[in-house]
Amino acid sequence: MSYTQLALLAVPTAILFDLFLTKRRMILRRAFWTSYAIVLPFQLLTNWWLTSREIVMYRDPFITGFRIASAPVEDLLFGFALILGVISLWIYWGSRGVQQERDRRPE
Repeated sequence: MSYTQLALLAVPTAILFDLFLTKRRMILRRAFWTSYAIVLPFQLLTNWWLTSREIVMYRDPFITGFRIASAPVEDLLFGFALILGVISLWIYWGSRGVQQERDRRPE
């Protein structure tokens, strides 16, 4: 499976995870899009730095060839999926009281 195929699979997987597994519906909330807008410039900057200095390199047969800030567009797809998945889990675990349970344990 190519990097492009994995990236294209990651986005709908993250959306389905958010909507149906955690049921947080973060993808529909303004707070998610605000968070994503804050993270995205840093992702672009990091991708640019890593790829323009050839610290991270991609083989052309496995990517589309479209680049943003010298990084393959597939990186943005993966970044989106990761951010959505992490935020969805964070809210899910928070609503389940994961932090509260840990705070209640005797030391």
